[in-house]
Amino acid sequence: MKNMGSKIINVVLKISAFIVLMILIGIILYVLILGIPQLKPSLFQWKYNSENVSMMPAIINTLLMIVLSLLIAIPLGLGAAIFLTQYQKEGVVVKIIRMTSETLSGIPSIVYGLFGNIFFSTFCGLGYSLLSGALTMAIMILPLIMRTSEEAFLSLSKGLEESSLALGAGKIRTISKVLLPSAMPGIISGVILGMGRVLGESAALIYTAGTATGLAESLLSPARTLSVHMYALTSEGLHMDEARAVAAVLMVLVLVVNFISNKLGKMVGGKNE
Repeated sequence: MKNMGSKIINVVLKISAFIVLMILIGIILYVLILGIPQLKPSLFQWKYNSENVSMMPAIINTLLMIVLSLLIAIPLGLGAAIFLTQYQKEGVVVKIIRMTSETLSGIPSIVYGLFGNIFFSTFCGLGYSLLSGALTMAIMILPLIMRTSEEAFLSLSKGLEESSLALGAGKIRTISKVLLPSAMPGIISGVILGMGRVLGESAALIYTAGTATGLAESLLSPARTLSVHMYALTSEGLHMDEARAVAAVLMVLVLVVNFISNKLGKMVGGKNE
């Protein structure tokens, strides 16, 4: 009877995994089939105008937004994870911080956008800018990076830390030379998820980074990302074919970024082993 139950559960799990895989493949193929035929050289011209509606400035702005957001969020998220797992014992403080991070994860992106517009763009005087958008996105992905990094540290064997301390290494050296490299694959997974969120975000960036069509010349310049560019084209209703092409490029960019990040994570994990 137990074997029969295990077989049924195994079949159900396999069916569920297959359905999820088919949904993912269906979405990717749908976007690519509609978008790839609409690609043309004018969409990749360096400067945007109303005739070519080039996405090249948006692609570069998107990459800049990802880099800036991660540069802000990774040190803060990783530092918070190290504090919670290595320096702070389980208690009220840890529970409050975890509850706060979980609450931040559930806030809609439009709320982040309104907050960024009021605080960074208006109160701090950054206006609609690349920096304002990056700061807002950093706050959005900070709970994700913090929680995944925390879980990566908690999943490590306690023997690693004890062995390092027993050999005479200090706390900081143990964290930097033993625990951090061992937890790196899990940390990179969180970074990948954060990158994906920045790539696909539009609501928060409309209110903070703006919708200027040109390439950002500085941190205080407005910058339209690829997802915002696609939203602008579809909302106008005049360039639907170009919007489909942008969706295909965005999908390919997401796949490429995830592939490179996964390869990097496996390389780091392999070296640590």
